[in-house]
Amino acid sequence: MVEKENRISLYWQCQLFGWSLASLYWAYNFYVKEEFSVFHTTTNFIFDVIVGVTLTHVYKLLIKRAGSKSQEKFNVTQLVVAIIILAALFMVFNNIKWQSYYVFTRESSVDFLGVLTNWDPPFITGLRLMSIWVLAYHLYHYYTAQIIMTKHNAELSINAKQLQLNHLSKQLKPHFLFNSLNSVKSLIAEDPKKARRSIDLLSDILRSSIYTKESLISISEELQLVYDYVELEKIRFESRLKLETDIDESLLGYKVPSLIIQTLVENGVKHGIQNSLKGGTITLIISRNKDLIEIEVQNPGELIYKEQYGNGLGLINLNKRLKLQYNKRASFVLKENKEGLIVAKLTIPIQSNA
Repeated sequence: MVEKENRISLYWQCQLFGWSLASLYWAYNFYVKEEFSVFHTTTNFIFDVIVGVTLTHVYKLLIKRAGSKSQEKFNVTQLVVAIIILAALFMVFNNIKWQSYYVFTRESSVDFLGVLTNWDPPFITGLRLMSIWVLAYHLYHYYTAQIIMTKHNAELSINAKQLQLNHLSKQLKPHFLFNSLNSVKSLIAEDPKKARRSIDLLSDILRSSIYTKESLISISEELQLVYDYVELEKIRFESRLKLETDIDESLLGYKVPSLIIQTLVENGVKHGIQNSLKGGTITLIISRNKDLIEIEVQNPGELIYKEQYGNGLGLINLNKRLKLQYNKRASFVLKENKEGLIVAKLTIPIQSNA
């Protein structure tokens, strides 16, 4: 078991350094201007540090006892009263110190009440020092509380987004599974051999998608899922379905939301190939544009029923996940080009596989 190092806390470092610095200034004046001996100068220095540290530490304990919120409050009236009280106590202790000094070192009689109520300069000095200390103390705790609150809110926001992403991912996977099962179902009666192959492919797809816990996976992993899915659909559509790809291989290690490319391809098959007697080609293009990854899926078809085409569970889910994962840094566009192809284009920020 590793022993913890005994280090002085930041609070005590500031206390000792701050009051030592102030006391050192006074000690210098005593030694040079008042011609105090080294012993008397050192004694005064130690006493001044003790007075400053004790008064302010007692104030800290009282504030802490009142509750953590009291450290962060900025009630002007209360702070002014606290500073005046601390300055008055500072004055009293210093006057007692000087009275004792003159009595014991110079054997001179001193008017106790007169010395005790001597307010200039000890009270003025106390006001200045205690104002600095009290304001610094409360500002530090206020600033610390704001940082903690900001971190806490950020963690809550991240956790909330992660929960939503997990929910959407869980919602999408059964949707994908049901669609795939329907494809297998249509083959059972027609071609049992192809149906068995479909089941093998489907099990591979489930292994790589359903049991993936990460919300982000590499493009290479996502592409393997796409290839398995297309092979599964090819068993049903045969020559009616073709896949062409143009992929920048330098992007294979970068991460994307799981099932996001597969959703675009599946949407193209469902609304393009399935509705055409002669079928067609699904074209998948993945390229880089500066610090963005552009994913484009093209398929034959028309956007006559654009609202219906774009409002399936897959695309609705996709848009929600993009908003949660990337805020406004990602975009999705669905359009029809001049060649009569439906183009689904997804643009997301580059995210390393590291």
